[in-house]
Amino acid sequence: MSTEQGAASRGLGRLLTRIAPIEPREVSAVVAAFCLFFFMWAGYFAVRPVRETIGTLLGRDQVADLWIVTALFSIFIIPLYGAVVARFRRSIFLPAIYGLVALVLAGIGVAMQGGHISPLLGKTFYVFISVVNLFLISMFWSFLLELFEAGQTKRLFGVIAAGGSAGALAGPLVSDISVGAIGNSGILYLGAALFVAAIICQRVLLGIWSQRTPTQGGAPAQPDRPIGGNLFAGVTLILRSPYILGIALFVVFISTVNTLLYFEQLRLVEITFTETTERTRVFARLDWIVQTLTVLSQIFLTGRIAQKFGVKALLTWVPVAMVIGFLSIAAIGTFGVLAVVFVLRRACEYAFIRPGREMLWAPLDKETKYKAKNTVDVPIYRGADAVAAQVNNLVAASGAGATGVAVLGALVAAAWGVLGWWLGKRNETLTAAPAEQSTAVAEPNPKPT
Repeated sequence: MSTEQGAASRGLGRLLTRIAPIEPREVSAVVAAFCLFFFMWAGYFAVRPVRETIGTLLGRDQVADLWIVTALFSIFIIPLYGAVVARFRRSIFLPAIYGLVALVLAGIGVAMQGGHISPLLGKTFYVFISVVNLFLISMFWSFLLELFEAGQTKRLFGVIAAGGSAGALAGPLVSDISVGAIGNSGILYLGAALFVAAIICQRVLLGIWSQRTPTQGGAPAQPDRPIGGNLFAGVTLILRSPYILGIALFVVFISTVNTLLYFEQLRLVEITFTETTERTRVFARLDWIVQTLTVLSQIFLTGRIAQKFGVKALLTWVPVAMVIGFLSIAAIGTFGVLAVVFVLRRACEYAFIRPGREMLWAPLDKETKYKAKNTVDVPIYRGADAVAAQVNNLVAASGAGATGVAVLGALVAAAWGVLGWWLGKRNETLTAAPAEQSTAVAEPNPKPT
């Protein structure tokens, strides 16, 4: 490394350790993880407004049906992912999955060339991007939980999550500016290119993971070999542990709150904006406003709040705010009120709920982090989406209407907050327990030693 490069690296390290609770020995891993999350999430959020525009073209009833299809594909992908994790090394399957996403986005971009979006193509893209986004982020955090130990997650996950938020800011901002010139197909090519950049960052992070030593901190080094185990181990691990069942229910509540707000957003945007390009621009604008607030919170607040008040603080105050937000929608119900609540929910979920939710997995063993976690994050989340979408349509079609949906959202948010408090307290107990007890949490009746 040249003298100039070394000086730049040391300068970046000093900057990071000043603005966030990062130790110098952790800088390289944090920067690599930050950049990986940036490019991955920039790629997804660049194309996300295209998905939302397709949703407005299809209509809320068809979108609700597509969420059932999405849930079914999410269930199908879990044993497939279990087989990949069991048989392939992380250094192979992690970059390969990003490459597959890039190829699919580029292929759909070619099919959308000319601006025409056929119903079948639109539905295919909608389902694909809805399944893959949860899968990618779950896979990303599973690997980081293997790289960092429980104490580091409280300090570092907020900063690393800021990389994703910065990407989620850059992606829709570029889409907002460029969609008029390059169209929806050009946005998909952009997303594909960003996923290629993510592959490079993943290779760098894999190198750090494989070469780290005890003096560099982090979780104990593990060999790069297949995890093994049963293809459906994720399901059995969840059913055997009240703690993991609690995490699964917590995710169900998150999904329900998000779904109710999502369909209200589709309804109000459809009423307020008539042009498809204008709708894409509105969705993109909401995205980059959300991410601006998120990245600032993650860098300066998340890690410090987790250190001082614990994970339970990250998991409880957002649901309380959503109770107030849903009641405001029930009382007023304009697009402006919805936009404020929507932005608040997403910004605070990315800044506080998501890092806190990932910290809940830190005391658990490796197989649980990859298999049970992905089962919770993908099929359970998308299954809850599908059920909540149908419930939303039933309530909206009844005499209760949009007001009834908002009141239902407030009740779900209240239950969400109570469960978040319990999970935070339970996590504190597991983190303080000896390692052998923590890793046995997925086995309520471990064999005596």
